[in-house]
Amino acid sequence: MKRSITISLYWKCQLIGWSIAALYWGYAGYSPKGFNWMLGVIQFSTDVFIYILITHLYRNFALSRGWQNLGLNKLLPRLVPAVLVLGLVYLLVTSVKIYYIRLWLQPDISRPFGEFFDFYRDGILVAGIRLMSIWLLAYHLYHYSQREISIAKENGRLAVITRDAQLNNLSAQLNPHFLFNSLNNIKALISDDPTSARRAIDLLSELLRSSLYHGDKQLISLKEELGLVRDYLELEKLRFEERLQYHIADDDLSQNILLPRLSIQTLTENAVKHGISKQKNGGLIAIHILKVDGYLNITVSNPGKFTPAAESHGLGLKNLNERLQLHYQNAAAFNINETGGTVSATIKIPLA
Repeated sequence: MKRSITISLYWKCQLIGWSIAALYWGYAGYSPKGFNWMLGVIQFSTDVFIYILITHLYRNFALSRGWQNLGLNKLLPRLVPAVLVLGLVYLLVTSVKIYYIRLWLQPDISRPFGEFFDFYRDGILVAGIRLMSIWLLAYHLYHYSQREISIAKENGRLAVITRDAQLNNLSAQLNPHFLFNSLNNIKALISDDPTSARRAIDLLSELLRSSLYHGDKQLISLKEELGLVRDYLELEKLRFEERLQYHIADDDLSQNILLPRLSIQTLTENAVKHGISKQKNGGLIAIHILKVDGYLNITVSNPGKFTPAAESHGLGLKNLNERLQLHYQNAAAFNINETGGTVSATIKIPLA
């Protein structure tokens, strides 16, 4: 089985970059009358080989000293002398190469090397500093950008791990909180209405089964969430009887829309605890769910007074708000307000 030969990006850039430079030099020196093709081919080959060798040796030097891991403020002071040294090396190597290749192919040239060097020195040095500056900046900027990308990826990975850990911790708080509230409801029914208490136990069994089945899920479908809410409201209605009325309007939405588990239930539980239970005549809990401009708006309304200080100490709403911000990276919204004796809790979830 044949093994394919792969060339790294570094070597591709080296070969392509210096080949283009050598071709440009050959084109600049081309003359239809006096152009020596043998000289052109030799100059091209030696240019590519020698300048790749020089820059590759610099690369090994920089890697051995960890320059690729330096920030720009520490790297730039090192690049200035490096450019000067490489420019001088370029001057020396290029002068020797050009002179002796021409002397070999055109032995009639009698100009001594010192005179040749003095005549071309400044031009070759400036060209060398310019080329080496471009090469060093391109090489180190590439490493700098790759390092920044790697850091960004690692920070993103750590952020996801941290978010998942926070969500798991928040979810672990929900089940005991929900269970204790439901058991308190049943406790209140046992002595006054055993029949309703038995029905409440059946409902609680369904609620716990649903909770256990979805306990490892951060998101569930709207259909599953509303099923949980209806069971919870029926359980509470056994306790409050006619004092609790409820209405759910989902605007014929797709039941497969996903949302955080126990989000509507938490708002409903809060409406019962802080609204219905404190009203002598009870009242209506209205749940409205609709799509607005790419968001899922969920509003749970109940009669009562909104007291921010009391609401802020509740586990359920604080838990819900934290989960929403973690799930949707602060793109979700949650607020509670009171208008004319009606308290409305609204969550806004992006559908995309």
